Amino acid sequence: MKSNRAKVLHELGGRPVIAYVVRAAQSLNPEKIYVIVGHQADEVERAVAIEAPDSASFVTQTEQRGTGDAVMAAEAALQNSDSVVLVLSGDVPLIREATLSDFVANHISSGAACSLLSVRLENPTGYGRVIRDDKNQFVRIVEQKDANAEELKTKEINAGIYCFNAPELFRALKRVEPTNKQGEYYLTDVPEILLSDGAQVNVYLHDDAREVSGINTRAELAEFENLIRRNTIRRLMLESGVTFIDPSHTYISADAQVGRDSVIYPNVAIEGRSVIGEGCEIRSGSRISNSRLGEHVVIKDHSLVIDSEINANCAIGPFAHLRMNTVLEETAVVGNFVEVKKSRIGRGTKAMHLSYLGDATIGASTNIGAGTITCNYDGKNKNPTTIGDNVKIGSDTMLVAPVTVGNGSITGAGSVVTEDVPPDTLVAGVPAVIKRKTKDDEK
Repeated sequence: MKSNRAKVLHELGGRPVIAYVVRAAQSLNPEKIYVIVGHQADEVERAVAIEAPDSASFVTQTEQRGTGDAVMAAEAALQNSDSVVLVLSGDVPLIREATLSDFVANHISSGAACSLLSVRLENPTGYGRVIRDDKNQFVRIVEQKDANAEELKTKEINAGIYCFNAPELFRALKRVEPTNKQGEYYLTDVPEILLSDGAQVNVYLHDDAREVSGINTRAELAEFENLIRRNTIRRLMLESGVTFIDPSHTYISADAQVGRDSVIYPNVAIEGRSVIGEGCEIRSGSRISNSRLGEHVVIKDHSLVIDSEINANCAIGPFAHLRMNTVLEETAVVGNFVEVKKSRIGRGTKAMHLSYLGDATIGASTNIGAGTITCNYDGKNKNPTTIGDNVKIGSDTMLVAPVTVGNGSITGAGSVVTEDVPPDTLVAGVPAVIKRKTKDDEK
């Protein structure tokens, strides 16, 4: 990968590559999942724990000495087990539950000590070859770098997915020697060792090479990303009734959900576990990440919504930025060049232009004038601003937190509010002072 990052931690469709394999393993309801870790073990363990917090355990391969050595690291955990062990590679993200289920069932019914999954490729370069005899029976697996010219002509390749009976697996692993050009302990030697002992080795020929392909380069990562994205968008169009104006220029996470009759415009990114309600409209250039949108929400062009919740019938943007657990209640509007951080905006409240609202709680039916800023940072701490219902904040008002503006109050344009404002009060000036009570027709 030409990367400082472990391969299985590179993201695909919004989550680490290894997450796909862990999900596939979980789908089989195994007694236990053991994840062999080595390079960047802590980061890999954190990624796996998100997917399988209860069913995964970790085994450390102290030195990276090949695939056989990696599996051998799990001997202590499995040495007293007589179960079937399914071995998966962490960089094969498209493997499906149905394929693994059929593979395991075939292994058990065959009575084999070992089963390996294979596919045929027109261009098998880089893969270990499955060598058969004249009777089409398994003989051995030979890695690309160790294969002779005749063996390299073989198109059937080892997919790196195995079933073993645990006792036979570890007895054979103890006999593996690093006699190859890499000086590594190959797991691929185990089937040949078992065969030489008179045990049965079963080859399960699969018909979908793409499904069992691994990721080895950034170019392959990009190919898989495009495949997953296309599949996700197609599924949402066919099964959920979502309109994509230009599917080829839209990014959407495999974990995202989008409701019926929503319309997604070109150059939109919907990331993470975002949930988009029915009848929403997300305009070009917008990015939604790990956020929840209710029904009939409109996200106008070039807006950014991160880790936030937008309730039904709200409008955002263009060029708005919502982040850090911001919540918009129903029918609230956040307009162009407004940033909202860690705040709650009440039902029907509007902040239409050029404002910053940070660490604020704002009531219902309030209007935030253009250029308003909640001055939430005093140089040491972030402080809250509370604005009540039916408040009118005049343009260019500075609210110096911590400060509260009561229900039904008004601030004059250009005011700097440094003291709490009582309900139903008009304040203005620098600093703002009380001018009078508000009138009924002003509220």
